[in-house]
Amino acid sequence: MIRVCAVGEIPEGEAVRVESGPDGVPVAVFNVGGSYYAIDDTCSHQDASLAEGYVEEEDCAVECPLHATCFDLRTGQPGGPPARVPVRTHTVVIENGDVHVALSQATAQVA
Repeated sequence: MIRVCAVGEIPEGEAVRVESGPDGVPVAVFNVGGSYYAIDDTCSHQDASLAEGYVEEEDCAVECPLHATCFDLRTGQPGGPPARVPVRTHTVVIENGDVHVALSQATAQVA
């Protein structure tokens, strides 16, 4: 597990990028309404940081800053083109007031 930060350090509706993801892939950790979600940070369509995207709190999604595809933060599934491949999700664990990410080694599952 990777310690990301203390609970509350990521403002609601924002994200942080963690560089030490699985296979060298950075991970983005989001705070949506006080709940935390973690996905691979790189858009599956093109090399863009999802942590820099617009968080849609109502839909629990992030919009890629390059081409506007939205990814569901709970499942990693894209909401439509141009991205067609989901991003990998990771388990977030809150322990002793800190946000941790348990990295998934599995590849993202296409729905």
